[in-house]
Amino acid sequence: MNTIYTSVRNLVRTIVTNGYSTAGPPTAAEKEDIERTIRILMAIPFAVKSHLRAEWGAAWALGNDVAENGVVAFNPDYASLLPEGLVGHEDEGLGLPFQLTFFVDGFVKRGVERGWFNAPGASQMQAQLNSLTDAYGKMETIKLTPIPVAHLIHQKQVLALFGCVLPFGMVDDMGWWTIPMVSLVIFTLYGIEGIGSQLEDPFGYDRNDIKMDAIVGDAKTEIEVVLTEWRRLMASLEVPPTDQNIDDSPVSNGRQEEKGDKFVPPDMFLTNRARRS
Repeated sequence: MNTIYTSVRNLVRTIVTNGYSTAGPPTAAEKEDIERTIRILMAIPFAVKSHLRAEWGAAWALGNDVAENGVVAFNPDYASLLPEGLVGHEDEGLGLPFQLTFFVDGFVKRGVERGWFNAPGASQMQAQLNSLTDAYGKMETIKLTPIPVAHLIHQKQVLALFGCVLPFGMVDDMGWWTIPMVSLVIFTLYGIEGIGSQLEDPFGYDRNDIKMDAIVGDAKTEIEVVLTEWRRLMASLEVPPTDQNIDDSPVSNGRQEEKGDKFVPPDMFLTNRARRS
């Protein structure tokens, strides 16, 4: 999950800092495309979590129309991040996390055509997207690879047999101490066996499972802050400059900056203060 979160972070950072051309600020349609893609990236951790937990009703309000191996868990926050008109194909075997990567891949292609990303930058974004997909596949493999039933049966039989034979090998030397010592040994071995069974599916709702809800919630909160700041920056570019905020300094906080004929946007996360001449 950490690899997925890191890839999403890197993609969001690259998009918001490089999503413009030197000809001028993004158009309304381009800004909508950027925000749509960032929201899709926010949705990917939700999609991975829901897919691993078989929460098929998380993105769409399916009601009770969910198979017995699924969970009805509609999440409006998750559903609001998905592209409008999205049709899921999870009932046909296509995972929604993989489906969402097609939208991000298409955005990278459009960004290259618009002149936002050069070839090395687009290649790095593709590498991040590939790392995300690879991590999702590995988590899916863990989910779909349970401990073999034959192994579980044999393991319990061997532990039971060992627990029956062990007292006879210790009683001559330890006497009555054999009872607490054998109990401690068997308790330890069965505890290890139980831990192995718990680790078989670490993506569930148990207290000792991976805190999927907390990780996904933190990712959404963090990226929402970045998206809000990007919106503020885009809104500042639409405000016509005044005499108070124009000077010859290299950074014009919250304003469009021009170097020759090239458009250079201001940096994010800076306080927009009026400048005096």
